Order: sequence, then C-alpha cells, then structure tokens
Amino acid sequence: MKPLRVALLGCGVVGSQVIRLLHEQADDLAARVGAPLELAGVAVRRLGRKRDVEVDPALLTTDAESLVARDDVDIVIEVIGGIEPARGLIVSALSRGKSVVTANKALLAEDGATLHEAARAGKGDLYFEASVAGAIPLLRPLRESLAGDHVKRVLGIVNGTTNYILDKMDSTGASFNDALEEAQALGYAEADPTADIEGFDAAAKAAILAGLAFHSRVTAAAVHREGITEITATDVASAKAMGYVIKLLAICARSDDGRSFGVRVHPAMIPRTHPLAGVREAYNAVFVEAESAGQLMFYGKGAGGAPTASAVLGDLVAVARNRLAGTRGPEESTYADLSAHPMGETVTRLHMALDVADKPGVLARVAELFAKHDVSIQTVRQEGHGDDAQLVIVTHRATDAALTATLEGLRELDIVRAVTGVMRVEGDD
Repeated sequence: MKPLRVALLGCGVVGSQVIRLLHEQADDLAARVGAPLELAGVAVRRLGRKRDVEVDPALLTTDAESLVARDDVDIVIEVIGGIEPARGLIVSALSRGKSVVTANKALLAEDGATLHEAARAGKGDLYFEASVAGAIPLLRPLRESLAGDHVKRVLGIVNGTTNYILDKMDSTGASFNDALEEAQALGYAEADPTADIEGFDAAAKAAILAGLAFHSRVTAAAVHREGITEITATDVASAKAMGYVIKLLAICARSDDGRSFGVRVHPAMIPRTHPLAGVREAYNAVFVEAESAGQLMFYGKGAGGAPTASAVLGDLVAVARNRLAGTRGPEESTYADLSAHPMGETVTRLHMALDVADKPGVLARVAELFAKHDVSIQTVRQEGHGDDAQLVIVTHRATDAALTATLEGLRELDIVRAVTGVMRVEGDD
C-alpha cells in the first residue's frame, strides 16, 4: 500500500528515539497499521548538531513551517515542547487535515482548546498520550476505556524528578539539595529544575487528567500548585517515624455533589501501606477511581526518551489506522462543563507540629481553637518536655479554608512558640 508520510518536529531526547523505533520496527509497524510509515522530514533547530541517532541529512530541515505544509505529509509528530512555535505548527497541520501526535503537556494545559478546535475544523486526529506519564497507558483509558463510567477521582505521582528526590531523602536521609544534585547528575533533573521542583510540570499534567476525567476544559491556571523546595530532611524523618512517606501528588477529585471538581498539586504524607508509597526513584503511578470500575492503578516509567517515544509510537499507529479507515478518533469531550472550585473549598487533612509551653491547660486551649473553626482532631501526641515540648497533631478532614484559619489562629496563641511540619495527609481515608 501507499506509505503514510510522517513529519517529525524535534530530534532531541524523545525525537531521536522516535526515529530509532520507526527504523527498527518498520516491518512490524507496517503490519499493525496496514501500510508503511515513512519519514517525510525532520525539523531541527541546527542542521550540523551531533544527534543520538543516525538521520539521513536529506530529511533534516530548519523550516518546520514548510515541512508541516507539505502536501505529501499525512501525520505530524511534535516533540519540540513549549508554547511557540509548537502551537502555530500544530494548528497549521490540523487546519490542513493532517493528524497530529504531540507530547506537549505545557501547550495542552495552557491552550488545549485551540488545538482541539483546530482538529475539529480540519477533521484530523489530535492524540497526546505521551504528554502526561511517559510510557504509561493512562490517557487513552480515561478517554476511551472509561468513557462509559463515572470517574470520581484521579490521584498519583506524575513527575519522576520530584519522586526521585523525595525517595532519596526518605531512603538515605539526604537533604533536599543533596538529593537534587544527585538527580541532576543522573539526568533525572534539568540544570534548571524549576518546572519540576516547583510543581509546574505536574500541574500541567493534572490539568490534562482533570479535563479527560471530568469532561470539562481545564487549564493549568485552575490547578492549585505547591512544590517540594520547602521539604526538609526533618520533615521526611518525622513522616517516616509516623509510618508515612512524603510524595508530590496530583489530585483531581469531583465534589460530593458532582457539580464541580478540585485539581491540585502539592506534597502530602501518605501511609507507607498505600501502593503509591512504594513507587520508587523516577517512576510514576496514578490511581483512577471510577463509580463502576472501582480503583485502577497505572504504573511505569513516566519519563525518558525511549518510554516517551513508546507512547508516541502507540498514538502514531492509532492515528495512522484511522486515516487508512477514513475515520477519526474521539474528539475532545467537554459536555459536562464543570468548573474548578477554589482550593479553600477542597476537603483535606493536615499534619502539624506545635512548639508549646509545657504547662497545664495547653491542650485544652489548642482544642478550643480547633473547635472554633469546626476542625476535629484525629490524633495528638506530646513529645519532649519543658522548652522542647511539642504537640504533633493530625486532623480529620476539613475544608482547606478552615484548616488555614486554624493555622493562623495557632500562630497567634501566646502558648504556641512555632508551628512546623505542616503537611497535608492523603490516601488513608
């Protein structure tokens, strides 16, 4: 059969692996698709740069716009990242009726609506499995396999860099800075790790997950975001002593009445018995809780050239099959049109340590303040005596606004010298 022609935008860590797999698995891919897949061109920034894979020089070009516009190109793969020129190139391809496979989480989270509208107008496919969890098949199950179910919550670890750092802090007692340096030395963290350690990467992924799970348009701006830079070795050790481990979690959850949802990214303590607690090093894992299917867990390599390229190739086969059949995959589903409620309305739990005066009546005054804000205490224990006296408290579930008000009140009490170790608690309710 006539080959399907593929334009590749980007030949970095992921793009080079896409080329390798296209070459090594050419016969298998042709059999799975029903026609050969043929590279039409590869857009790069610099022609003379040394690459991790051998590429025919005749395929290389710095003119990505012309490559996308070519009539002999059927499918475009975008792995350059960022907002522009990626957005313009994807929209150009889709408007010409081409199908697009992208791994661009930042663009999808900021302006996915523009891409989906272009796909609908041009009658092409837009697939993006590789944008969230590398090799883990996660988005297509949400988009297709669970289309007949009612997803209530998505909770997981979606950033390998931060998971590696927190895992090393937990297993070796390393400081945050030492664990970060190790992650950078191993290639798990960029020279500028801001996007990872401040939660921007995970927030973009959470926005994509929430949009698919709740059939609504969600942008990264709707995601409450906290990073891990304030986590200390003392915090990690304290959590460990209590039977918890600290993870950076992405959490998307419908409200009890089903009329809105919360989407947030922040560090949290989870019980060491929870399956997510055993996710080590740079791996990812995501729990999906659906009304009929119950709890599902997706686990695997969430980053890296080869794992991400695997997801890209999976999407490539899907869109290629659709083109041969003259059909399209599912369009964006936003019929529910739910809104993200403020973080203050989100119900969660809190762990905190209070440095207090060691005298009678302290616990009563603390408990009185909790009751004032309608926050109940699940556990409390006193550690130390005299100047070292400390109350370690874990609350029951309450709104984030009530918990914040309680913290502010505690800091104003004359019997409380300091409030430390403040951390949300998830996964044991």
